Amino acid sequence: MGGFRLLRLGEQIRGEIADLLLKQKIKDPRVSTFLTINRVEVVADLAYATVYVSSFLPEAQLRKGVEGLQSAAGFIQSSIAKKLRIRQFPRLTFVADLSIKEGFEMVQKLNQLESESNAAALTADGDE
Repeated sequence: MGGFRLLRLGEQIRGEIADLLLKQKIKDPRVSTFLTINRVEVVADLAYATVYVSSFLPEAQLRKGVEGLQSAAGFIQSSIAKKLRIRQFPRLTFVADLSIKEGFEMVQKLNQLESESNAAALTADGDE
């Protein structure tokens, strides 16, 4: 299967999982509507797909949510397979993706350093 088709399939799967989360169709109590599906990587033979999940919830809650999604993987796969017409539906593996939260924290630290630097420059200008 071509690379573009794999990307498109991954986006379709991502959208369907996000829709299931939004409509609260997944009944596992560990799964929160605050979980976000970042991306889905489908391997070329359509055997497996890795689903990257993130959230601004604490890391422990994110990990519990990913466990809940993994335990509901069979339901999610069957729900999506009914909607998508593909020969073989990939087995889903859910992974916690901390990159967005880490990036946000890094931007906050940079902003804090910049404001401290500006405050120090104003103080130095005031001393002259």
